[in-house]
Amino acid sequence: MKLKNILKKNSGRDVSGQVAVRHQGGRHKRYYRTIDFKRNKYNMAGKVTAIEYDPNRSSDIVLIQYEDGDKRYVLRPLGLALGDTIMSGENAEIKTGNSLPLRILAVGTPVHNIELTRGKGGQIVRSAGNQAFVMAREGDYVNIKLPSGEVRKIRSENYATIGQLGKPEWKDKVLGKAGASRHRGIRPSVRGVAMSPRSHPHGGGEGRSGIGLKMPKTYAGRPAVGKTRKKKKYSNKYIVKRRKS
Repeated sequence: MKLKNILKKNSGRDVSGQVAVRHQGGRHKRYYRTIDFKRNKYNMAGKVTAIEYDPNRSSDIVLIQYEDGDKRYVLRPLGLALGDTIMSGENAEIKTGNSLPLRILAVGTPVHNIELTRGKGGQIVRSAGNQAFVMAREGDYVNIKLPSGEVRKIRSENYATIGQLGKPEWKDKVLGKAGASRHRGIRPSVRGVAMSPRSHPHGGGEGRSGIGLKMPKTYAGRPAVGKTRKKKKYSNKYIVKRRKS
């Protein structure tokens, strides 16, 4: 399996070449690292051979070399160091970096990279510094407290990785200068009220004028305030407690 590929840059443009997402532009050339979110090398020890920076995500990643010679990238939990071994499967030891079914884990265990559908791979709790906690077991489900404060039921056979994700200081990083945003592909955003009337519905007026319209609009003339989208009907049958406000 190839672990690195050139990441194509679309700069917010759709298939027709039109700008679909504003404020995206040139950025530094990147490689996409294929991350093993599934952790499906069961009952086989893997050794941490490298700790690497990944420009596509907030947390660091580690390169794992398994006993059969296979190499894979996984997210780096806090405390996982060079030379450590990790394992996935029901027989794995309960320690940081190992991936096990939720039903095996004790109440209070910190976890990340949690599956919502068995076999699909971890989908939630994958950002730097994040961790969820096993709260309780109820039949075929385990109650998990997510970083947002929400408590959610997840099937007990789903896999999760033990430990808190590394780089918790990531959220405190200050970009410091405009160039740091440009390297990330983020272009400047200009307020509509600072534009001319031909460039934006909010534009024009003498001096520092406000919106000046009865109904505020986007640059494309669509309503920008109030309910502008149909509400999606999400099921809340797995939510035990809503996230904190």
